[in-house]
Amino acid sequence: MAISDGVRSPQDETGRPSETGATDAPNEIADRRNEARGGRSEVREIADADVPKDEAARRPGIHGRLDGIRSTRAGRLTLKIVIGTIGAVLVIGGLIMVPFPGPGWLVVFAGLAVLATEFHWAHRLLEFGKRTLSAWTAWLGRQGWSVKILVVLAAAATATAIVYYGLKLSLDLDLIVEAQKLLIR
Repeated sequence: MAISDGVRSPQDETGRPSETGATDAPNEIADRRNEARGGRSEVREIADADVPKDEAARRPGIHGRLDGIRSTRAGRLTLKIVIGTIGAVLVIGGLIMVPFPGPGWLVVFAGLAVLATEFHWAHRLLEFGKRTLSAWTAWLGRQGWSVKILVVLAAAATATAIVYYGLKLSLDLDLIVEAQKLLIR
């Protein structure tokens, strides 16, 4: 008996998918298998992974390729590990870049988007982040110029403090003392 014996596509006698999508009853399966061995019937028996691979091949672009990889247990696990690693590196790198001038939050959202291709929790977190950012920018857009200027000043002061203390603690470089030395010359 082959591995694929007993594994059947959910189709009726006409070759069309059954309405319920369920496979035949056990007795009917045995009857059809016997008919197929006798050469009187053309019952197509397929392996478990063949149906998802065939369906994945019909999808265009990257989604079809990813579905093809996901169709096997090893491919699914490998894809989760690779996507998880790449996404985690992007999120961690983005969080490190957040305090500094540059695309910190953009990289965090890009990492979450990568993780969201395989993990539902990352998709929910990404959607929450998008809603929060959209709500915050809409709120800021409704505010007057004075509030907008205060927000920009607060962001600039925070970035300045982070850069100052980052240089002082990591490189033992005090920018205020260095500036005083340059002015005294």
